[in-house]
Amino acid sequence: MKSLRFHWICLFLLSVCLLLWYNHVMRSGLAMKTGLHGYVRVHPNTRSFLDFRCGRCAVVSSSGQMLGGARGQEIDGQDCVIRMNAAPSVGYEADVGNRTSLRVVSHTSVPHLVRQQGYFFGREAETTYVIWGPEKNMREDGKGKIFNALETLAKKYPQSHIYTVTREKVQYCDSVFQNETGKNRMKSGAFLSTGFFTMILALEVCDSILVYGMIDGSYCSNANHSFVPYHYYKPSRLDECRMYRTHEHAKRGGHRFITEKLIYSRWASQGKLRFVYPPWSQQEHQQD
Repeated sequence: MKSLRFHWICLFLLSVCLLLWYNHVMRSGLAMKTGLHGYVRVHPNTRSFLDFRCGRCAVVSSSGQMLGGARGQEIDGQDCVIRMNAAPSVGYEADVGNRTSLRVVSHTSVPHLVRQQGYFFGREAETTYVIWGPEKNMREDGKGKIFNALETLAKKYPQSHIYTVTREKVQYCDSVFQNETGKNRMKSGAFLSTGFFTMILALEVCDSILVYGMIDGSYCSNANHSFVPYHYYKPSRLDECRMYRTHEHAKRGGHRFITEKLIYSRWASQGKLRFVYPPWSQQEHQQD
């Protein structure tokens, strides 16, 4: 009788262990099945895809166009606020707002996150960070210096929400650029901008998008265009339009800012994307 009872106790304990193990496996597997597969979390204990959805998003450019616009309250009134790189809000709240839900960050701006980690992972602890970069900097075998820096941050701030753009997603963005322009991004000597990755992500996670601070593709051709700094938060030797022209015609290593804006105008014609400040002309939205 005792041996039979012992047998049933062992069977019960084994069943409980199997159930706990199965639950763990299923939860781990589910974490990797849900979310956006092009964005993977950097975390010491878990590996999951980006699970981020929002109704109306404000995408805030880092352009000097933001200065003097007094759009801060309007921006903060949206469901989510998306910013780029290390663009600050402190000191510029009236123009750019105060909230940050998500930041899309270039590999070149990660050192800024590291130097100001108390701000970005303290004051903005609830912010989700999505970092993109070339394979040589983002590789996970210990040789990717940017990924290593992100891994160090994730270990120091385990509650942080740090994600990287996968190599496959970067290749997808390259293919989008080529399909839109007919040009191979690498052969043309160009780099996609952080703005391009931001727009791709915003279109994936937001139901509707209001864009602040981006000029349209023809803006710099207008004789009466304004002269503003390239970034609202720091002086620059070149104003925004001169910087755009320099990059647009660079043989190697430039961003095709103007070309990208023309792509955005076509996307805006689909209705999900709206450029509210400065407003884009209706005529450009309807271009083929």
